[in-house]
Amino acid sequence: MNTTEAAIPPRSGPSLSILGVPFDNVTTGQTLEAISEMIASRKPHYIATANVDFTALALHDEELRRILLDAHLVVCDGMPLVWASRWLGNALPERVAGSDLVPKLLAMAEERNWSVYFLGGQKEVAEMAVQKVQERHPKLKIAGVMSPPFKPLHDMDHATICAEIRSTHPDLLFVSFGCPKQEKWIALNYLSAGAPVTIGVGATIDFLAGHMQRAPLWMQKTGFEWLYRLLQEPRRLFKRYATDFVVFGLTFGKQWWLTRSGKRTISTTTTPSIPTPIRTSEVKLSSVAELFCPERLDAFEVRVIEQDWMQSLEGQEEGVIIDCGGAQFIDSTGLGLLMRMQKRCRQSGKHLVLATVSPAVSKLLQMTRLNSIFTQAANREEALNKILNASAPLATSGTRAEPLQLNWSGAVTSSGVEGLWRGALGVLQNAADARNPVVIDLHGVQIMDSGGLGLMARLKDHAASQHIHLRFANASPVVHESLRHEQMEHLLAS
Repeated sequence: MNTTEAAIPPRSGPSLSILGVPFDNVTTGQTLEAISEMIASRKPHYIATANVDFTALALHDEELRRILLDAHLVVCDGMPLVWASRWLGNALPERVAGSDLVPKLLAMAEERNWSVYFLGGQKEVAEMAVQKVQERHPKLKIAGVMSPPFKPLHDMDHATICAEIRSTHPDLLFVSFGCPKQEKWIALNYLSAGAPVTIGVGATIDFLAGHMQRAPLWMQKTGFEWLYRLLQEPRRLFKRYATDFVVFGLTFGKQWWLTRSGKRTISTTTTPSIPTPIRTSEVKLSSVAELFCPERLDAFEVRVIEQDWMQSLEGQEEGVIIDCGGAQFIDSTGLGLLMRMQKRCRQSGKHLVLATVSPAVSKLLQMTRLNSIFTQAANREEALNKILNASAPLATSGTRAEPLQLNWSGAVTSSGVEGLWRGALGVLQNAADARNPVVIDLHGVQIMDSGGLGLMARLKDHAASQHIHLRFANASPVVHESLRHEQMEHLLAS
């Protein structure tokens, strides 16, 4: 899988899910501490600063939901989301705005000799931002600044951009393409770019350059910064904000209604329930940890069981089964724990299956559109088989399901990638339903440009996220040369 093991950030409390977006329960200080640890690790990570626009977009964009699930840290960039977390019974400690985080990171970078790379934004604005940053932080190491021509994601020359960034060895990479393009670019390229920390910063480049003014402090603290921005750019932002607040308001109301009943007040006098024992099953030499949801998987219970559940992922287990049959109630913090378990499994190459999913859990998964994030099974035996099938290597004999095959020919270029992407997604969906591997035959490809290479990388990532074995076969000499030139031969690996 195209992810790295995350540095575990210090947290103020359990994570929670708001409209299917997993938010880490962190302060600004804890976020800065986590970023420092990521940089010290020298492994690539990416961070999302999610606001109301993110949550509204993610409801209708499965790719964005998966990107946010896999992010090494998701912080709350919006007071409406802080308010929402309080209504859901697990209050996030504060807003961690990207426009506040970046200036603090620049100051830390100057102090700790970190280098910074700015990617995106209009060329003049980006250069002005760098000039003003250098005036404020004269000792700061600017690794580079690049403003690629505005193009759709598939038309961008990802390989050249990443090679340029990688050659400068930045510690921090700030990407300003706007949501969701910047998040999709980051998910596709953060490993190739190689920076220990990559963050999508949106309009922060404009703030640094003085091209746009931030709202007064009282508006930031009271949650009305969005109104100030709307007054600055009414024609561009009115439709977006109106849509976001309608979608967010209606869907959040549904989530609150599903998770409202029977709240418990957490106090020192409340007697905690005893954590359910963890059982390890030995089946055909594959060890699988089995966990059992308590009757109420809520914020209180999560505080009791979270540490034991996370520890169950350690060791040599092939995967984890979470039996949800006994869960009569689940809230947003319980859902946040399931998502955190899924994230850690994906990062460590393990497989997670939810077994005997109760109606309470099923309703919340459907409402937040997270059904596609979790593999589900009707019973324990089916769950074990799904983990074993997902973990087993692809057989070359006829003992396993035959691969689904897709043939590409002619020109695989930026102008045609959307059609190829849609066609491949259909095949991958069929493969996911039937547990088939997929082979894309490249024998007939006569032209392959950077858009085609980006499509191959994106499909590999998508297939891995669905636990589908995808390989590219019979690459023509043209494809081999394109991959060699861009140092992407690994895409042909089985």
